[in-house]
Amino acid sequence: MIIDPGARRVDGESVRIAKDVLCARATTKICLPDGLEEVTRALARRGGRRPVVVGDDRALLRVVTLLHRERTLATTPLAMVPVGPPAAVALASALGIPTDAVRAARTVIDGFDRRLDLLVDDSDGVVIGELSVPYGGAGAHPVDAAGPPGSARAGEAAWPAAPAADAGPRTGPGAAQAPELAPGRAAGDAAPGAERAAGAAGETRAGADDGRVPRQRQGRESVADRPQPWWSPAARTAWTALTLLTTPVAGRAGAGGPPARRARPSLVRLRVEADGVLLADLDHPVERVSVATRPLFGGAPARPPDGAPRSRGLAEVVVYGHVSGSPVRLGARAITVSGPDFHYRADTVTAGPVRTRTWRLLPDAWSVTLPR
Repeated sequence: MIIDPGARRVDGESVRIAKDVLCARATTKICLPDGLEEVTRALARRGGRRPVVVGDDRALLRVVTLLHRERTLATTPLAMVPVGPPAAVALASALGIPTDAVRAARTVIDGFDRRLDLLVDDSDGVVIGELSVPYGGAGAHPVDAAGPPGSARAGEAAWPAAPAADAGPRTGPGAAQAPELAPGRAAGDAAPGAERAAGAAGETRAGADDGRVPRQRQGRESVADRPQPWWSPAARTAWTALTLLTTPVAGRAGAGGPPARRARPSLVRLRVEADGVLLADLDHPVERVSVATRPLFGGAPARPPDGAPRSRGLAEVVVYGHVSGSPVRLGARAITVSGPDFHYRADTVTAGPVRTRTWRLLPDAWSVTLPR
C-alpha cells in the first residue's frame, strides 16, 4: 500500500478503513512516503506484490508515470483506493474505481484487471484520461483578448484596485480615522454635502472655490491626491454591465424569455495534425483541442474519417471552433499540436509553455483493478 501524504491529511478515516480491510484479507506491506524518491524506492522494492495506491488522482498519475519510465507499467497491475473530495478523484471515478473506501478496498482483493490505453508524449509524460490544449489561456496568445477601455491584456489585472476606504474625508462611524484637512478648513467641512449646506446657510469658507482637495500629512500619499480620469468610474460601470449582459444565465433560454447570450470565446492559433491529416492551421484560429483515450471516457465514440468503423487503439481528437463551424471529431493514433507558446492540461497536471508536442496512443499499455 502506497499511502499518499495528502490522503492522510484529508481523510485519515478512509485510509484506516482501507488498511484494515486489506490487512485482514491479504498480506500487506504499508508504505508511507514523504516524497517522490520514497515512492520510487518503494516501487523498486515491490517484488511480486501488487501496488495499491491510496490517494487522489495525482497520486495515481504519479505511480503510473514512474512505472512507465521504468518500462514495467505493462507488466504491473495497479489497484487504487480513492481518497479525497469528488473533484480530486474524478479520474478514478471515470476509470470505474469505487470511490467508497470499503468497496474500493474489497475491489483490490476481488476485482479483475482491465487493460487500458495510454497517451504518451515526446517528453515521456503520460495521459490516462484526457488532454486539453491550450489550458487556462496563459501563454496561448489569444487572438481576441480585448478588454475594457484602459484595461490590461488578457490574463492581467483588468482594473486598478478600488480607492481605499479612508482615501477621502468622511463622517459617521470611523470618522476619527479620516485624513487631516488642509489648514484653513473646518473639521465639519469633511462631511459629504457640507459645502452645499454651508452655501445654503450663507456661510463662506477659505479656499472653497480654488478646486483644492483635502490633503494628508506630509509623507502620506492619498488616493485622492492622484489625478483620476473622469471616465474611469463610467468605464468600469459600462464594462460590468456588458459582462453581465454577455454572461449566460442558467434557465433563461427556453423559459419564455429572450435567448441567453454567450461571451465570445478566445481563439488561439494552433496547427493540429492527427495521423498526418491536417485538422487546423495557424491561419484559422480555433478555441481548443481535446484528446481522450477511449472507450472508457464519456462522449460520443471516436470514429475515423469517411465513416470507417471504429478500431481499437484510437484516441478521440476533437477540435472546437473549427473553420467549418462545428467541432471536428475523429480517431487517431498520433496527434501533434504546434504553434505559439501554449500550456496544456494532461489529466490533473498543467504543463508548458511549449511550441510543439506530439502524443501517441499506446493500446493496452497498463491495467487497473475494477469491480466484477
